[in-house]
Amino acid sequence: MNKSHLIYIILLVLFTVSCVPTKDLKYLQSGNNQNDTLIMSQLVKKPYRIQSNDILVITIKTIDETLTEMFRVSSGSRNIISEQVLFFEGFNVDDHGNIRIPILGEVAVLGKTTEEIRLNIEKRLLEEYFNEAADLFVTVKLAGIRYTINGEIKIPGTNVIYNERATIMDAISNSGDIVITGDRKNVIIVRQYPHGVEMHTINLLDKKALESPFYYLQPNDFILINPLKQKSWGTGTTGIQTLTTIISALSLVTSIIVLSRL
Repeated sequence: MNKSHLIYIILLVLFTVSCVPTKDLKYLQSGNNQNDTLIMSQLVKKPYRIQSNDILVITIKTIDETLTEMFRVSSGSRNIISEQVLFFEGFNVDDHGNIRIPILGEVAVLGKTTEEIRLNIEKRLLEEYFNEAADLFVTVKLAGIRYTINGEIKIPGTNVIYNERATIMDAISNSGDIVITGDRKNVIIVRQYPHGVEMHTINLLDKKALESPFYYLQPNDFILINPLKQKSWGTGTTGIQTLTTIISALSLVTSIIVLSRL
């Protein structure tokens, strides 16, 4: 086998391994060759429990307009409450797990659900300030799910999903999707807990991801998409890109061989 044949074989092997295969791009694939079926996830959707640095939106409505006004969050144009407004006027959970609200002062919320907080505030207001005739109506909500995503994503950065429940797929879609060189098999989630920070991985190519406790976002999650090894090779991620690279390399090799024989 002469040198030119060896070079062609090496380039052919490079072509076959450098492209990103389709199986590394398709989300939520079956673990076998069965047809698509409805996945009945057995994951129990536990309610989120409040942590430090969360922001709550508390609304209190009564026949007393003065108290109602104290709890009203300012809105911008078209009655849309911006993230900046929520940060300054929402009820931030401090490092001790408390919020400070009018009338009641400090209220412990750490580890509680929004429903438990609502019932507690409603009970205390009725006991300490109002009576049943006040037509008291209390709502407690998270001020959106704030997350940060970085790495092989089209739009990296910090975003907020204004919903009480969101998935990692929602976060990825909201950030423009993972680019072709992103490793969907080992997505890293850095999550805050009362005892500290932990790192988890989730395989978004497998339908079993739907059953993972990390499939659902929690406030202040950090999502990291690492690159596939094809990116570091620099030969192209698609067949056309790789073919262009190989043709350029072949032209260079041919020129060298021709010149060496002159």
